Amino acid sequence: MKKITKQNIKKWLQFFTNPRLLLCIAIAWMITNGWSYIALAIGTYFQINWLVAVSGSYIAFLWLPISPEKIVTLAISIFLLKRIFPNDTKTLLVLRSLREKACKIIRKKKKG
Repeated sequence: MKKITKQNIKKWLQFFTNPRLLLCIAIAWMITNGWSYIALAIGTYFQINWLVAVSGSYIAFLWLPISPEKIVTLAISIFLLKRIFPNDTKTLLVLRSLREKACKIIRKKKKG
């Protein structure tokens, strides 16, 4: 197992605190989750029952352990990063290297 070092932690922190990536994650979160919290607040304030029911049901689904919301949010944020900031080569290189490592691990497991 690979030992976690301070250098690796610093690298991950720099990657995840990248302002471009954070912006894309925020937009993706608004697409997948944020609308429901805003709709719940608006529905509660203005007493719109159907809006409270729809947004509350979606929020309840999000909190289920089987909800794929985080995976979808991450996928949308990566898609947005590639579309909005195609010249952000540093972040995209990190993503490519992570993808290659994941593919190697999957290939290893398939071989047995």
